[in-house]
Amino acid sequence: MDSEHPILKAFLAGSFSGTFSTILFQPLDLVKTRLQNTTSTVISRHGTVSMVSTFANILQQEHISGLWRGMVPSLTRCVPGVGLYFCFLDTMKSQYLHNRAPSALESVAMGVTARCLSSAVLIPVTVVKTRVESGVYSYNGVLSALREIYRIEGVKGMTCGLLPTLFRDAPFSGLYLMFYTQTKSIIPRVIAGVLASVVTQPADVLKTKMQLYPNKFNGLWAVAVYVNAEHGMKGYFKGLVPRMLRRTLMAAMAWTIYERVSMKIGLK
Repeated sequence: MDSEHPILKAFLAGSFSGTFSTILFQPLDLVKTRLQNTTSTVISRHGTVSMVSTFANILQQEHISGLWRGMVPSLTRCVPGVGLYFCFLDTMKSQYLHNRAPSALESVAMGVTARCLSSAVLIPVTVVKTRVESGVYSYNGVLSALREIYRIEGVKGMTCGLLPTLFRDAPFSGLYLMFYTQTKSIIPRVIAGVLASVVTQPADVLKTKMQLYPNKFNGLWAVAVYVNAEHGMKGYFKGLVPRMLRRTLMAAMAWTIYERVSMKIGLK
């Protein structure tokens, strides 16, 4: 089996899997962001903001193409992000585990480390993605957005929301990788995805607030206090259902495609 350029192959296989999963589940990510930003959502007849009413409002105001708003920054973030994630995983497995099967604890550590690295590298694009999806900001492309954010807000604006992003992504990836490597059954993986989504949802809400309104909050604690004061405990779980569906389904699809592509290109 051809074993040349394993790091490049891991990156390409991961990027390939990230492309399909990102495109397919973009509407869920968009709705999640809108639900977390109440100024851009519409109240339903019953006086609440729901996933269904948000979907309906987007279709009514922006048509079906509106469900894929923010697709370019999403692809710019997720495609290399997933590629880097699998690249880091493959590197750690070959360098430190010598390609043996990891233990449960090693899987958690690898998942957390790989996700922290990939998320940190791509945090500027994550800021752009969140802002475009919210409907609050309007940019002429990803590069133009990055230049504008840097010009107006500096490095702080480019990296806002990094801490809650790591609190959100690292536990999810660690738990999911542990269940993925330790069991062949799909049910525990789905349960792991659901539970990890619930546990990390507050961090996702705080991340969205910080990236949309960087001048309004002075740190993570200030955002947490604001969300609690405005919405109570339920405010920390806004957008849970679409995010739970997206993260669980996206992880399952990304891993499945990655495994298949890896075998095709001689990585496994």
